[in-house]
Amino acid sequence: MAILDDQTTSQDGIQYKISNSMTPDELMRHLFYECFKDRFRNLSTDAAPTSNSHNNINNDEGGNSNEPVPVVASSVFGVTEPLLAASPASGGSLVCPRVFDGWSCWAATPAGSVAENYCPDFIVGFDPSRLAYRTCLPNGSWFVHPESERHWSNYTTCVDWDDLEFRRLVNDLYIGGYTISLITLIVSLSVFFSFRTLKCTRIRIHINLFISLALSCICWLCWYKLVIEDPDVTNRNEDWCIGLHILLHYLMLVNYFWMFCEGLHLHLVLVIVFIKDAIAMRWFVTIGWILPVLFVATYAAIRSNYTNDVEHCWMEESQAMWLLTVPVSLSLVASVVFLVNVVRVLLTKLSSTSPNPAPLGLKKATRATLILIPLFGLQHILLPFRPDKGCELERPYQVVSAVLISLQGACVSCLFCFANHDVIFAIRCQLSRFFPELVHHPFHESYNGGQPATQSRDMVV
Repeated sequence: MAILDDQTTSQDGIQYKISNSMTPDELMRHLFYECFKDRFRNLSTDAAPTSNSHNNINNDEGGNSNEPVPVVASSVFGVTEPLLAASPASGGSLVCPRVFDGWSCWAATPAGSVAENYCPDFIVGFDPSRLAYRTCLPNGSWFVHPESERHWSNYTTCVDWDDLEFRRLVNDLYIGGYTISLITLIVSLSVFFSFRTLKCTRIRIHINLFISLALSCICWLCWYKLVIEDPDVTNRNEDWCIGLHILLHYLMLVNYFWMFCEGLHLHLVLVIVFIKDAIAMRWFVTIGWILPVLFVATYAAIRSNYTNDVEHCWMEESQAMWLLTVPVSLSLVASVVFLVNVVRVLLTKLSSTSPNPAPLGLKKATRATLILIPLFGLQHILLPFRPDKGCELERPYQVVSAVLISLQGACVSCLFCFANHDVIFAIRCQLSRFFPELVHHPFHESYNGGQPATQSRDMVV
């Protein structure tokens, strides 16, 4: 439960000191005592509660059975709500007595009127700027819901239903996008593993990037289906959902670091030229899979020490997020620097008019990486420009972000697999064996200035 260390003031002026270390049951007892503390102070010594009595309220009555204190407790805590009799006001008119419904304290209200309270800010999905209502009937008793046959406070107004429907739409866009990305990534990985000719270093880097993206899609789908769609999970703040949050951010770093490896590899191929495949792949695996562990472990250790950041499955923004944002931003900047140098080399030293032009596959890989780097960095570029909640640009921003972020895997599949020069060559070779009359073998055609398509330098790098 997201509970803030803050002073919360109700509509009737009652202030509650909320502690983020309380369990839901402790919170209920605390709010109950705050609601009736004046009554407790006025009771006789024999009837008054001890210093810790508000921590020992009986769940069946909400207090000591000898105390003449009206008690109402929410069914959320499994407590029975007794029917309250009308109380005469000082002027002789009827009033509904002060009650606590498990979430809010309702002041004594004249019969035939409606009490108002600000919505509690510790309930997921409630807008604390909105008002909840509770009806006091003309006979001086609180309204009883006809279905539950219990006193009822109207908290339905605490939720912005139009905004809730929009949030659900955005979540559905994320789920649909991640599903499409996962399918295309699985197909791409099947293609890479199906052809023995696709075993060069560049393809191995693609495979690791695709695996990290596929795992990320699976985790995000689990997050949206198991956590976002089930508020009880975020309220309970169980260890498994916190672990899922940490895993998601680890895979996010892995995705960016493998994109960095894509740019680094192109730089090494064109600038360094001579480098052993085994050595290069060991460095890439270290950067792509092991280095993110250090950053995420540091992030998790530091965030766990911030008491305000450990609720709701760590869903809210945290001060510790910079530990992940900084390495991601640095990897994007380094990738851009590598790619700018690669383009410079392609345009100056390995142009089509030079004695040794760059292979077609390498040119296409550079073009694909140049497209993907901005796509991967888009969410960080646009983050400072995120519209405030309620702004007219917020909804278009949320929709565009959901589509671009969730379809990153599909874009990677299209650029690095379905449009990959070597993949197309391998598939055409395979199809020419089964349908020779329909598909000509690629060796019979020329690419890249008369060179066979397989004789590209990057096939053996």
